[in-house]
Amino acid sequence: MAFLLLFISIFPVFVILFYIYKRDKYEKEPIGLLIKAFFAGVLSAVVAVAVVVFTMPYLPRYDSLFASAFVESFIEAAIPEELFKFLMLYWVIWRNKNFNEKFDGIVYAVFVSLGFACLENVFYVFENGVAVGLLRAVLSVPAHALFGIIMGFYLSLARFNSDNKGGYIFKSLIFSMVAHGIFDFLLLYGSKNASVSIGIMLLAFLFFFAFVIWLWRLGFKKLKQFNLPPVNNENTPETH
Repeated sequence: MAFLLLFISIFPVFVILFYIYKRDKYEKEPIGLLIKAFFAGVLSAVVAVAVVVFTMPYLPRYDSLFASAFVESFIEAAIPEELFKFLMLYWVIWRNKNFNEKFDGIVYAVFVSLGFACLENVFYVFENGVAVGLLRAVLSVPAHALFGIIMGFYLSLARFNSDNKGGYIFKSLIFSMVAHGIFDFLLLYGSKNASVSIGIMLLAFLFFFAFVIWLWRLGFKKLKQFNLPPVNNENTPETH
């Protein structure tokens, strides 16, 4: 049973990682650096959980289902999780000579994001069982990849567009936080209303699945937009 739970936890992660790796048509990234990015994502999960556990006693608690779902989705999940993913991503690749084409930002961001998702998934699946693992395989794990695509897309724009570097870095962080927060909020708010109002629950889940479809379309658009021949950049910084 333990092997089955572990398989369900990690299989969807590596399917998506393989897909992203194969989509990088022009210059494959070094396996060692991809592994480093993945485990940097695992480390980001550990740090994010530690920070949230430490700060939770100081966070406000609300009777309102809307407010409590918002705090849990954005303050306890999206903001710290995407922040520490971003910091790990920046540390791993920003000054690395292998970050020499726009698609690279997406590749490394997805590896970091799914390193996070892999550890998170193991804990959720071992605690809650096969059904939760299957549900997370089609919702939560792909969602983390899509948040990574958003983050990597704008980080690449920052890397290769010097006119608005700071603005693109800001978008890389904030847009991934917002997407993550909305995803969690709609799912959590719908769940919280299951025993209170069936109508609100169904409406929240309707918006949730519409948002998931939009995320998928956005993600594939970003992948297609950056899957171009590599940029010749003689001024690429040396690796650290």
